[in-house]
Amino acid sequence: MNPKIKDRDTDIMFEAMLTLENTEEFYRLFDDLCTVAEMKEMSKRFKAAIMLDKNIPYNEICAKTGLSTATISRVNRCLKYGSDGYRNVIDRLKTNGALKEEE
Repeated sequence: MNPKIKDRDTDIMFEAMLTLENTEEFYRLFDDLCTVAEMKEMSKRFKAAIMLDKNIPYNEICAKTGLSTATISRVNRCLKYGSDGYRNVIDRLKTNGALKEEE
């Protein structure tokens, strides 16, 4: 975990997210919390992480997400050497069946 972001305000925000009960509640909170561009960017990065986990080449990820190779490289670094945020969630999505093989 990055100690630069750890503080009481961030803890409270994350605790608030843990109270959300379904996808619709997440949409409503993130609609208030983030701009459309921020939401789209986070979605693209997460999609890139899923694709990298499937060993999809950078050029295909670029084409499907519109992300730069620099951003994809950063996501890949986080996936391989980061705090395991991407890894934990991707593995859970695989386990609960929410992440289909064709995605």
